[in-house]
Order: sequence, then structure tokens, then C-alpha cells
Amino acid sequence: MSKEALAARQGALKEAMKSENVEVLVLFGNNWHADHLRYATDFGIQEGQGIALVRDDGSITLILDDPAECERARSDSTCETIFAPALVQEAKRQLSRAGNHNIAAAPYHLLPYGLLHGDKDLRVTDGAKIVERLLMTKMEVEIAAVRKAAALADEGYAIFRQAARPGRKDYELVAEMESFFRANGVPENFMIVGVGGQEVRGMAPPGGKILKKGDMVTTELTPCFDGYYAQICRTLVVGEPSEAQRQAFAVYLEAMEAGIATVRAGVTAADVARAENDVFRKYGLGEYVTSEYTRVRGHGMGLFPDQKPAILEDVNITLQTGMTLIVHPNTYHPAVGYLVLGDSLVVRESGHELLCGTPRELFSVPLQ
Repeated sequence: MSKEALAARQGALKEAMKSENVEVLVLFGNNWHADHLRYATDFGIQEGQGIALVRDDGSITLILDDPAECERARSDSTCETIFAPALVQEAKRQLSRAGNHNIAAAPYHLLPYGLLHGDKDLRVTDGAKIVERLLMTKMEVEIAAVRKAAALADEGYAIFRQAARPGRKDYELVAEMESFFRANGVPENFMIVGVGGQEVRGMAPPGGKILKKGDMVTTELTPCFDGYYAQICRTLVVGEPSEAQRQAFAVYLEAMEAGIATVRAGVTAADVARAENDVFRKYGLGEYVTSEYTRVRGHGMGLFPDQKPAILEDVNITLQTGMTLIVHPNTYHPAVGYLVLGDSLVVRESGHELLCGTPRELFSVPLQ
């Protein structure tokens, strides 16, 4: 992460704390949910857990319970770093210095139990609204990193298409993607795949499936650049697609484009989901946009691959300029199996900025 971007984030966090009258903000992270902590420290945890104490004077203390992570943080981070196997006790010791100051924490639901209970003199409130707005709505310096990650996702999918040949195993495709991304400066890539036909109900880590004629091969690639993720979802067929596969894909394309056309500042996540789902309902496929067959119709991205807002019909978060999303009507189709299609974009005042350039096609790869 550039010093400019980190300074901008820390400045925005300081202003948000001031507006909520918070004097100390406690940010928790582990190797899966690290975006809150990473926002303030630019440190992504690989092992163990960590707590960052952000003070209203701009100073930050990073407490880690893994010695190797602490050593790495002292090299990579500008924050004061403390190694503490008893993470909660050290955090409470540091917080006791704040006396009766206003203390908030995020993500509150993940905070260790001992930090919230057992000490009547330590009162910690939920600080989600301080951080989550900043995580969802990006500054232009952050959007530049997401834009670069999306360009790498496009390049990566071109490599994926070349790798997807009959007789190969799904993990061989994943290995090629990891090799490509690592060679291009991508330290992290969240990727899942699906191989087969009507029996495939979703995507998962590779399990050794062998690509054969007629298989649909689905993937989502989510490379990280300078700490920020972007995603692309596409489907290809081994050999020429069948008529059923082409007809099914046409529904997903119409749904995706309906969702993207809805995106602009002022609409809600529910509006976007409804636009996608209404296309499936129009073709008698409404059952397949329920939670039985699909999770979300898109989601936010940034310092975490899957952030708020979730694109669902019951999520009434208003889209704001600067939010980075993927719109993807990924779900099961009863005739052909699980199919995916999705592009990353930035919410703008009067519409959106599309970040992915890969054609919206049902790709095919030759049998030889």
C-alpha cells in the first residue's frame, strides 16, 4: 500500500472518530476478517489474531499474539507493535490507560469475549458505523488500487481460458492461476471453481475433477493489489456449448446487465438484487434466486474480498459514490447446472464505472 493511501485512510478514520466523539477505537482482526484492522494499520494478519488501538491523536498500537507476525509487522508497519501471547490482557492493560475515555470497537461481534466483559470499569461500545462506512465507500486513491486489481483479474481469466483443456484436473488450473498472479505481484487471490454439468450446485476449492467434453467450468478470480481486491466471474464450456447451455447463459447475461444498469448513487442494494432476480422470475426461474440455491447477487469489495453491502432484496443499504461492487447473478440452473457471470464496478453519481473488460460471453475451449 502506498504511503499516500495509508495516510488518507488514517486521516479519514481520525475524522470519523472525532465526529462520533470516540477517543480510542479498538480494531480486531485475524487471518480471515482483517479488513477493519488493516484499514488503520495496513497490516494483513496471516497467523493468529491482532488488535489495533487507534487513538484520537493519531497514534496507533498494534498488538499481536504470534511472534513471527510481530516480527513481520515491525518490518512492514509504521505502528508501535507489541507481541503479547495474552492478547486480551495486554489490550485491556493498554486501554486502562485511557481511563473513562470513550472507547468503541469493530467488528464488535468478533471481538474476544474477555475484552467486552469482566471489567466494569472498561466500557466498550459498538464502533461499526465508524469503520464500515469507510470500508464501503472508497477514496479515489483506494479506487485506483481496486481498478488495478480488476485489470489483473481480466488478465488472469485469459490465462484461465488457456489453461482449461480437456484432460486437465481442476487443481492444475488453480496452480497456473497462482503462478501467474504471484509472478505479477499479487500476494493473495481468492479463487473457487466448478467443473461438470447439471449435478454441479456451486463452486468450491479444487477437488481433482478432470475436465471433459461438455463440462461447464466456472470460476471467480479475486486478486489483491496493494491490499485491495477485485473480482471477475465467468463460465466456459469444454467444446462447443449445447443449445441448453446457450439459452441458460442468455438469462444470466440479461440478469447481470439489468443489475448493472440499476447501479448508481442513491439506489439500494435491494434495488440491484431485485433487477437481477426479476429477470429469472420472468423466465420461470424465481425459485433459483432463493437462499436454497444462491447466496448473494453481488457484494462489496475492497480490503476484503466480500464486504458490505450484500446485494440482496432485503438489504436496504443505499449505494454511494465510491462504493466498489461486483454484480453477479450466480446460481444453479435446473437444465445445465451452476453458472456464473459477474463484473466489478465503481458506483458513481449518475451510474457506474465498469472495471472489468473481459467479454460477457459463454466461452468455449477447443477439444484438442
